[in-house]
Amino acid sequence: MKKAVIAVILATVCIAAGLYVWQWRNTGNTDDLVFYGNVDVRQIALAFDGSGRISSLDVEEGDSVASGQVIGRLNTRTLQLQARAQEAVIEAERQSLLKLRNGTRPEEIDQARAHLSSAKAAEVLAEQELDRAARLLASNSGAGSQQSVDHARAQAEVARAAMRQAEAALTLALSGPRVEDIAAAEAQLDASQATLDLLRYKIDEGTLRAPADSVVRSRLREPGDMVTPAIPVFALALTEPKWIRIHVGEPDLGRIRPGMTAQILTDSQVDHPVTGTIGYISSVAEFTPKSVQTAELRTSLVYEVHVTVRDTSDTMRLGQPVTVRLHAGAVP
Repeated sequence: MKKAVIAVILATVCIAAGLYVWQWRNTGNTDDLVFYGNVDVRQIALAFDGSGRISSLDVEEGDSVASGQVIGRLNTRTLQLQARAQEAVIEAERQSLLKLRNGTRPEEIDQARAHLSSAKAAEVLAEQELDRAARLLASNSGAGSQQSVDHARAQAEVARAAMRQAEAALTLALSGPRVEDIAAAEAQLDASQATLDLLRYKIDEGTLRAPADSVVRSRLREPGDMVTPAIPVFALALTEPKWIRIHVGEPDLGRIRPGMTAQILTDSQVDHPVTGTIGYISSVAEFTPKSVQTAELRTSLVYEVHVTVRDTSDTMRLGQPVTVRLHAGAVP
């Protein structure tokens, strides 16, 4: 008899506890507000910045990717060859600029001086030949002629011109390159470097990186496809932070505040609620969306509210339906 009584008592306690838990889950505390919503899906349509043929895609649907992770590449072989050619052009221009900055070499100055000395000697010889031809013509001995004098005079003029040219060459050698020539060479080098930077930028555009920590929802293209910046390759779903989108009716709007703590429950984790915080509260009323489950008529006005979730254990999935419970007094 005692065992039967104890069994009855235990059964009664269990039934009472079960009824209490059921009532709490379905109605909660009279001060609690219960809303129904979904884990918000925020999606990125990710495309290459450049155009070309896809060389490789490194992730599949459902894969988690980190911010900055390379997930795809275009064929950039042509651009890489152009960049190598441009690097050679830049090196040649850099050496030319270095030559201008260093000025004339001592050996070149010595060579200019030697040319001037040779030109002076040739000018002296030409003057002597002209003087000799003039004396022979003046002696009336028949050994000279006007033609010889004219030829000697022309040779002397050529020698004087060559000497002036050698003098000018020596002056240029001693002065070194003009400032304008150096500036022009520097500008040309800068232009070539800019061209190389543009080529490298285009090559980098052929690498597709994840902009944030996310999950690959869809793989929309395959290697070999031609793409442009207007053609998405992946659809990525952002995982942090997670938001719950709920809709609050006008009677309950005055009972919630930004920063209020919320408990989020899922059908698969009823006994393990996740903590969240009220964030965005819309300032504009709207008609209840058809996907929202509320006890009010669907034509009633509601306000969209975002609940930021601290889902450290990653138990909530994007798009998952959830129950949000708010305690009316839980305002920080």
